[in-house]
Amino acid sequence: MITKRIIPCLDVRDGRVVKGVNFEGIKDIADPVEMAHFYNNSGADELVFYDITATFDGRQLFTDILTRVASEIFIPLTVGGGINTVADFDRVLKCGADKVSVNSGAIRNPSLIKEAARIYGDQCVVLSMDVKRVDGSFHIFSRGGRDDTGIDAVEWAKRGVDNGAGELVVNSIDTDGVRGGFDLEMLDAIAAVVDVPIIASGGAGCKEDFKTLFLHNSKIDAGLAAGIFHTGVLSIEELKAYLRQNGIEMRVY
Repeated sequence: MITKRIIPCLDVRDGRVVKGVNFEGIKDIADPVEMAHFYNNSGADELVFYDITATFDGRQLFTDILTRVASEIFIPLTVGGGINTVADFDRVLKCGADKVSVNSGAIRNPSLIKEAARIYGDQCVVLSMDVKRVDGSFHIFSRGGRDDTGIDAVEWAKRGVDNGAGELVVNSIDTDGVRGGFDLEMLDAIAAVVDVPIIASGGAGCKEDFKTLFLHNSKIDAGLAAGIFHTGVLSIEELKAYLRQNGIEMRVY
């Protein structure tokens, strides 16, 4: 049986890990290097690092902090924020990232996914999607959830995979930080049209939410969360033990 993954996410702004609700009301949480070290030793399967204001500020990702984070961990590291060119992929990978997450950069230049996949392989290219309901449809938002692109999220997911994205991170703006459960309707719609691993993000509030996620749709490969792990509401060790007790296979370190 294929094991499911539990992935904490570090949203980094001005060198600090932060967290908000529905992509707003951002609050300072912790030092990213210390937090990466903690998660590396806490049973996380992977770690995601997002420089959440790089695109909005029109600058490159903070590679100094990223290099320090990468040096602290021995689990796969996915990095995103301000990824607009193949050169950005190269720079981030040289800092220690295993996979590169592209969002707004791919919206501006859809050929970026194909070009990066050709050079680095599909397994290195992660398409991150910030999705919100608009008039009953799922729309892709850019620049950290600020701008409605009008792009249909389901079609965008399929197009990204066709171009070479080896994995999707699907972030629900509607459920982000609310802790009311993952956006199953949205995840089902996207899972129906792609055949690559999907990481569900946005809405985790308790261990039962992960159980519901994995039992609801077998095509969901991983659950990503931030706030409940950062604040100690739920530990990864506790979560994995609970999921295994409920018949969901987990990696144990």
